[in-house]
Amino acid sequence: MGQNQKNSHALAGHQAQTEVLTVTRLGSVVLRTTAGASLWTNVYGFARSLLASATALTLIFNPVSALFAPSAGAFDAPYCDSSFQRISLFCLAAPSHLGLLRWFAVLLLVAVASGYRPRVTGLIHWWVSHSFFVSASTIDGGDQATTMLSMLLLPVALTDGRKWHWDPPLPVPAGDRGAAVKRVLAMGALLMIRIQVAAIYFHAAAGKMPVREWADGTAMYYWLNHPTFGATGFLKPLISPVLVNGSTVALLTWSIIVVELFLMMGLLATRPARRVLLIAGVSMHMGILVLQGLFTFSLTMISALVLFLSPWDEPFALLSRATTAFSAAINRACKFFTRRSTIASTRAPSREARAERQ
Repeated sequence: MGQNQKNSHALAGHQAQTEVLTVTRLGSVVLRTTAGASLWTNVYGFARSLLASATALTLIFNPVSALFAPSAGAFDAPYCDSSFQRISLFCLAAPSHLGLLRWFAVLLLVAVASGYRPRVTGLIHWWVSHSFFVSASTIDGGDQATTMLSMLLLPVALTDGRKWHWDPPLPVPAGDRGAAVKRVLAMGALLMIRIQVAAIYFHAAAGKMPVREWADGTAMYYWLNHPTFGATGFLKPLISPVLVNGSTVALLTWSIIVVELFLMMGLLATRPARRVLLIAGVSMHMGILVLQGLFTFSLTMISALVLFLSPWDEPFALLSRATTAFSAAINRACKFFTRRSTIASTRAPSREARAERQ
């Protein structure tokens, strides 16, 4: 009996030691995986600004009566019934004050788009986008994507210690465990965004295939001639020859499915391949913007593609140069006005001097 107890204790100790080694090795793998350049660059900042700008433009250029129009078979908007809806910004006051709440939301989104204090504006961004999605009656897939992306970006924004999300990454002291934990949280959130965006494009492509018009290559003929979502007026004469030709309209229709499938495969693509896919995806959504005028939807999906396909740790060089030049110009202006005010104050006679003269 004593020998059995010794054997069981030895086995338990061996298992515990194995578990400790496994956890230690797993931790080492995670730290090695997350080591490297900073994730908090102007790449995710640019995507945040695009997302916030898309929602702000929707609120600015659409009247309250259209955004919160009554829906058949439902209560009048804004919807404030469930617990998720009650925390909405648009449920803070009576429906008669929706106009004021709309402009308050726009001001908050402008603060988010400016890039100021991501730790603070990250939570505000999710709150405003969530509020619009759950309370408004006139929404589209772009609004849903914005809500999802702003929520998944929360761990990235809350661990970003910069004053502006346009600033260069902050230096990280060697051996800083807290910085490693923040990096793990941020990378996990960005990986979830990649999986989610890949799922969006897979669903978009797979959902089109069983539809007869997409399968036979005529879907874009119907979409671009749609009275609401069709091509903008001045472009219709230009694209009509493409739409009435069976070969060209089929090529246009099927190319969208092909691009969406390739974008989905960006989840496993190499960095050079992702750059090519990013160009293809942005071109597709710019085409949607120009042809159909879906401006805010296109901005939202371009921001999703930036988060999905751009290397997070490689800042956009053009944005970095523009930010540096803008900061230098602001600093020079501040120094100039400070110098002028100092000179004016030294030249102006004091109150005692003026009293002595009198």
